[in-house]
Formats: sequence, C-alpha cells, structure tokens
Amino acid sequence: MHPSQYEHLTPAQAVAYQQQLRGQIQINTLDKPITTIGGADISFNKYSEIVYAGIVLFSYPDLKLIGNATAISRTSFPYISGLLAFREVPALLDAWDKLEVKPDVLVLDGQGIAHERRLGIATHFGLVTGATTIGSAKSRLYGKYEEPANVPFAQSPMYDKDELIGIAMRTKRNCNPIYISPGHNINMQQSVEVIKNCIRGYRIPEPTRQAHLLVNKVRIADGDNPNTQYDLFT
Repeated sequence: MHPSQYEHLTPAQAVAYQQQLRGQIQINTLDKPITTIGGADISFNKYSEIVYAGIVLFSYPDLKLIGNATAISRTSFPYISGLLAFREVPALLDAWDKLEVKPDVLVLDGQGIAHERRLGIATHFGLVTGATTIGSAKSRLYGKYEEPANVPFAQSPMYDKDELIGIAMRTKRNCNPIYISPGHNINMQQSVEVIKNCIRGYRIPEPTRQAHLLVNKVRIADGDNPNTQYDLFT
C-alpha cells in the first residue's frame, strides 16, 4: 500500500496493516560503514490536517551539516496514539524523495520497535523506503523499564514481557531519559551506539534536534505553498 492511501484507512484497517507489516521487520546487524546520517522530524497540530516534515543530513561521525529537505502536506487521518505514522509517513516520504543523497542511517523523532505492534514511525518508515532507521523518542510509548541512573549515558532495558524492545538512556544529568529502539535494518546495540555518538550537549541527538528546528522554521514561515523549500543554511 502506498502511503498516499493512508488517509483513506479506518483506524481498524490501519491496525490490521501494522500487523501485516510486522512480519517484514528486519532487526539485523548493519554490516556497512556509516558515513552519512539523517535526522527526521514532523510538526503538526492534532486538530489540523497540515503536516510539516523535515530531514537534515550530516556527515558521520563528525556531524557536519551537509543538506536538508522539507515538505508540507495534508492528511485527514485522525490523531490516534500508536497510529501516528499514518499521519506522518506520507509527509516524511515527500521530504525523503527530495533528498539528492540518501543517508546511510536515518534517526526519527519517535519510536522504532518500542511500540505495541512494533510499528513506530521509525520502523514504519524503514519498511516503506527500505532505509536503515532508528527511533529516538522523547517519551515512552510502550514497554516497562527501571529508571536509569542519573549520570550521562546510563541505560535501562525496556521490555514487553520478556522481549527487549528498547533502551531508556539518560543523556544528561538531571534530565529525563530518551527512548531508543531500532527501526529497520539495524540492531539494538548499534542503534544505541549511533545515538550516543550523536549527543552534542543536548538531551536529544543532534540529527533530530536540528530536524526539529527545521520543521518549526517551516511551520512558522508557512505561506500555504506546499512546494516551498526551507533550509538551515539561511
């Protein structure tokens, strides 16, 4: 199913489609070097049909900014926890298609497999595009964990019953943890190591932090032209 069709699904159909996609998830060791990394974020008002998407590209591991792409689209799919990918993926795919160079790994501001049906935005987007993806979320959606120690990079496993679905990691002292889970085509340990390498003094990793700044810039500057392109270089 192409993401352009998502807005025609009912919530029950969306859940059924997640169950269908679940069998295609690949949580495997990434066996190629990472030289570029992307950060992706979405901005929208839960009561609005407008969705703002942004992807920022960096060299890796030095995280030098090398490019970006944005998109503005509309969706009528409702705002429902656990089904947000059906609002987010179509806009994000529009931004992805504008990138001249695709990153080796894409970090998304949201869940990977740390999701009731293992289909957070990072996993869903990885399945749609075939990209290697990691979820790095600011809040927990699913899974149980013990609070990590109050020191940088302290970690605590997140479980659904006996299944490891993510890692809660403290990136700064006296800050809430972030929630890391593989999306697609990468394993848990590699996902955590990549995110650790992307912490640059802030709570969230630099790729998604810069993507967040970009989509906010797009949202503020929006002039009802869905083809307008914004970037972080201006």
